[in-house]
Amino acid sequence: MRPTERLSAATTNALDMFLRGGVADLRPMPRVLIDKGPNRSVYRFTGAGDGEPVLLVPPLAVPAFCFDLRRGCSLAEHLVERGRRLYLVDYGNVRFSDRGLGLEHWINEVLPRTVRAVSRDAGGAPVHLVAWCLGGILSLLTHADQADLPIASIATVAAPIDMTAIPLVAPIKPLADLTRGWILTPVYRVLGGAPRAIVKRVFQLSAIDKVVTKPYAIVSHLDDRDFLAQIEAVDRFTDNMVAYPGRTFGQMYHRFFRSNDLSNGEVDFGGRRISLRAVKAPVLVVAGTSDSIAPQRAVRRLVDVLDNAAEVRFETAPGGHLGVLAGRRARATTWRHLDEFLDRHAPVPT
Repeated sequence: MRPTERLSAATTNALDMFLRGGVADLRPMPRVLIDKGPNRSVYRFTGAGDGEPVLLVPPLAVPAFCFDLRRGCSLAEHLVERGRRLYLVDYGNVRFSDRGLGLEHWINEVLPRTVRAVSRDAGGAPVHLVAWCLGGILSLLTHADQADLPIASIATVAAPIDMTAIPLVAPIKPLADLTRGWILTPVYRVLGGAPRAIVKRVFQLSAIDKVVTKPYAIVSHLDDRDFLAQIEAVDRFTDNMVAYPGRTFGQMYHRFFRSNDLSNGEVDFGGRRISLRAVKAPVLVVAGTSDSIAPQRAVRRLVDVLDNAAEVRFETAPGGHLGVLAGRRARATTWRHLDEFLDRHAPVPT
């Protein structure tokens, strides 16, 4: 691009950013509600194909539009354009009255009911899950716990199970061990959970280098509309974080982060033990090469414990925690891995 063209593009982008409401196309992909219940709204994207259904499973505490970040960089848009029959579960907002909900609520109720609703809507076809972060862990635990669910395959992106490999956890673990976990317990019990403001700050802390350098990045890429649109979309994403229910946060803190139970592939919920070795469906595991929330070693541990799955494929892709799922480079890396995995296990009818 010639200097005059760059200047013209930068001027247009600056005017759109500061005076005309932004540069990103944040319109959600069209969808219809097919099922609703406590902590779940299940949607089918319109314009989808007739093949076996694909269900997008977000983690807790983040907006479900992580899969539909912006037009041109939306995994939902991509899968619909490839002819997939696509669905999404949205957990909605977490209220103080939800503070007693534990992880088993999602494993026992939310995800099983969602999977059955999707299968029913698709004429009884088995469901292929594509899940991000904790959504991947919950999907695997649900499948391991309820083998009768019509789950055909599971693709996880940035789903860590070895918490000793996470830099954000390492500094507080010795103190948590010394106090037997009581360093945070009174806080989340009083507040009813982890408030959305704290969740947002932790997410930003995981990419503090990008937060600090963002003003310079914007100025130096003022002529790059796609780059600016991505920053705008990510800002909207972080502004819409959701709180964790108190009991869920407590279980994650004590079972996952402090005790690191999941690293051995098993977790206990009130005397009921679930083992990831019971997973039988094919699994794709994708890790981000610069993910500080779910580093490669924390994610790759899944391969070691899914030894009874029909297939386990491990891939890496560039990007941080959100970037590996919905970054600009994910379009040619993570999404390609997902396409290849789904094409093998759920071919689109021609």
